[in-house]
Amino acid sequence: MSAPGVLSFTQQGWEQVLAKVKRSVVYLDAACAESLHWGCGSTRLLEAVGVPACHLREFEPDALGGGAEQPKAVFVLTCLLKGRTVETLRDIIRRSHFQYCVVVTAVSHAVHLTANHVPAAAAAELEGQHPVFEQLQEKLCEWMGNMNYTAEVLHVPLLLAPAAPHLALTPAFASLFPLLPQDVHLLNSARPDKRRLGSLGEVDAAALTPELLLQIRCLVSGLSSLCEHLGVREECFAVGSLSRVIAADLANYAPAKNRRKTAAGRASVVFVDRTLDLTGAVGHHGDNLVEKIISALPQLPGHTSDVMVNMVELTALQNAEENHNVVAPGCLAHANDTSAKALWAALLDSKHKEAVMEVRRHLVEAASRERLPIKMSMGK
Repeated sequence: MSAPGVLSFTQQGWEQVLAKVKRSVVYLDAACAESLHWGCGSTRLLEAVGVPACHLREFEPDALGGGAEQPKAVFVLTCLLKGRTVETLRDIIRRSHFQYCVVVTAVSHAVHLTANHVPAAAAAELEGQHPVFEQLQEKLCEWMGNMNYTAEVLHVPLLLAPAAPHLALTPAFASLFPLLPQDVHLLNSARPDKRRLGSLGEVDAAALTPELLLQIRCLVSGLSSLCEHLGVREECFAVGSLSRVIAADLANYAPAKNRRKTAAGRASVVFVDRTLDLTGAVGHHGDNLVEKIISALPQLPGHTSDVMVNMVELTALQNAEENHNVVAPGCLAHANDTSAKALWAALLDSKHKEAVMEVRRHLVEAASRERLPIKMSMGK
C-alpha cells in the first residue's frame, strides 16, 4: 500500500470539505479535528473559510450558535447521523440564524441504512439513492425555519489521521477495543442456554451487541472507501477474535463486493486485536524516541495521538499568567512544514541514538542560521 495513496485519500476528503466552507461557521467533532490536524492543518481550513468573523467550533450540545451575520454552517462529523448527534444538530441550528447548512458525515449511506434497520435486499434496491440523507436535509430546513433555505448532507470518508508516511491512525475508533475473556459472560447473559459461548474463539458477528456491530460496520465502510481510492481488491487476514469479525464483515460488505469486481490492484489487510499488540504503535523494537516522547508529555486536549508541548519557555513571556497572555501549546504534527515532517518521520523510523543525533543536527543548523551561541563540544 503506497504512502502517497494513503495521504492523498485523506487530503482528497478534506478538499471536498474545504470546497464547502467558504464564509461559514464550521463545527467539527473531535475525531474530525484530529484528522484535519494531521492531514492538512487547521490553518488550511481557516484559509478556506476566508472570513475573520466566522469561527471553528467544537460540535457539542452546548456549542455556540451562529449569529445574524453568520448565515452558513458546515458540520463535519465522523459519527452516524442518528440519535444524540441529530439532537445536537437540531439544538445548534434552532438557536442560530443559519440559512444554509451542510452536514458532512464520514459514515456512508449504506451504513445509515443498516443503522435504520433496512433489510439488505431493500438496501440493494436503493443503490445510488440516499433517502436517509434526503430526510435529514428536510429536517435541516425545518430547523432553520424555512423550507426554501438550502441544506446538504453528504458522505466524505474522513477515516484517517496520517501521522507519518507509513503510519495512519483512526481517531474515530480509538475506543474500539477487543473483547476480553470476561466479556463472554456478558454476551451469554443475552443468549439461551443451548447457544451459550464457551470461549472468545466462538464469538461471531451474531453474538455481538448491535452497538458494537454498528461501530464495526462504520470502520469497515471507511476501510472499503480507502481500498476504493487505492484501486485495490483486498485479501483479509485476522489475528484475534474481534479482528476475525471485522475481516469477515469487510469481506461480506455489499459495496466492497461490488468494488472488488473491478479493482485492478491487490492488497493484503491484516487485522490484529489490540490485546495482542499493547507495545504501542511505534514501540515494537523497544528503542524509539517517539514512544518516549508520547509517554512523557501530556496529551493534547481532545486528541488521542498527539501531545502537548509547553511553549512558554520559548517566548519572552516567562510569566504568562501574570501578564494575562495565552500561549498556545506546541504539538508533534506539522502538516504544512516539509522539514518538520521529514524530521518527524526520521524519529519514527530511527533507533533512539540515531534520532537524538538527528535532532541535535537540526538544532545546530537552526542555531547557525539564527547566529545563536552554541557549544559544539556539548556532545549529546
